[in-house]
Amino acid sequence: MRNKYILSALTCLVSIFLMYIATNALKQSYSTKVIKAGFVYIGDTSTAYTNNFYMSQKALEVKYPDNIQTFAKFNVQEDDKSITSALQALVDEGCEIIFTTSYGYSKQTKIFAQSHPEIQFCQATGDNANTEPVLENYHTFMGTIYEGRYVSGIVAGLKLRELNENKVGYVAAFPIPEVISGYTAFFLGVRSIVPEAVMSVMYTETWSNHAVEKAIAKKLIAEGCTVIAQHSDTTGPAIACEEASIYASKVVYSVGYNQTMTEVAPTTSLISSRLNWSPYVNSACEAVLKEKKIENFVKGNIHGNDVAAGFQQGWVELIGLNPLVIAPGTQEIIDSTIKNLKAGNITVFQGDYIGVNPADENDTWDLNTPYIENEKQSAPSFCYVLKDVIRIKQ
Repeated sequence: MRNKYILSALTCLVSIFLMYIATNALKQSYSTKVIKAGFVYIGDTSTAYTNNFYMSQKALEVKYPDNIQTFAKFNVQEDDKSITSALQALVDEGCEIIFTTSYGYSKQTKIFAQSHPEIQFCQATGDNANTEPVLENYHTFMGTIYEGRYVSGIVAGLKLRELNENKVGYVAAFPIPEVISGYTAFFLGVRSIVPEAVMSVMYTETWSNHAVEKAIAKKLIAEGCTVIAQHSDTTGPAIACEEASIYASKVVYSVGYNQTMTEVAPTTSLISSRLNWSPYVNSACEAVLKEKKIENFVKGNIHGNDVAAGFQQGWVELIGLNPLVIAPGTQEIIDSTIKNLKAGNITVFQGDYIGVNPADENDTWDLNTPYIENEKQSAPSFCYVLKDVIRIKQ
């Protein structure tokens, strides 16, 4: 019996020793391994959307200085020839993981992934990872930005209540689900504070045009909107608000996106929201370094080869809160709202509203039945304009 115990103890010690050797070998392999990560951008760092993503590329280099080299292609248009050329250049560079950052790249990126199964392709804002053909090396991801827009709407609503006003304007890029979902979440945040609020929306039909965005913001200000929010890429709307305040003595405030607006609108900018791409980018690259499946390594809501996350995982952030102009008590309400969003205690898309799909008037949604955004995919899907309270202007 005694020999049996000795044998068991020796077996245990040998197992521990072998595990120690294997673990250290893995650590050593990981510490010396170098991979290349590629990024394809629709713009350059002068545009807020691209610069916001580029910050995650640079943060990746800082976090893994000895293990990850990054390469980028800027100002890549969404036509097949442009995206194919950019992707091929990154493949030729030897990238083991490639991030494509604009929705219009999705189709061509997936075709590339099918031709290069040895490379991981990660498409931001995409919605085709789980459609046939489903590829092990093709992934989509996006933060649940409606959460940030909802909280920004609350900040705007608090300011409206302080001023005893109820009209807001929205500079929107295109009438697509991502934009409609965003401005609806913002408006519902406003209405949680000011139940009688109404909102006018005007589309720019472009993601990034300073002159157009500013001109539309000025039209909304002339219409009597007291807060102007945006899903567009420049500082144009914020500057329009600041100039109206300074030169026309109008009381009007702005809510930004992807960048803080306090530098260009120090007396009228309330807050901005942004997507933080770093949690996904870092985790996806670390998964490749450790030869793991990305969806088993990234923290978030996993839908097959698609991942979404919000405030809970740090994918959504508020920036540029302006203490000079926000209503009293705003910070406390922000903190409470984010806490409840993290806990799942708030369903944003609900209320006594009827939404109509602008692409099909027969497609409607009664929000007395809550709409669960990002329930099945990371890309926004809410596409209904709320009747009577949100007005689309030409």
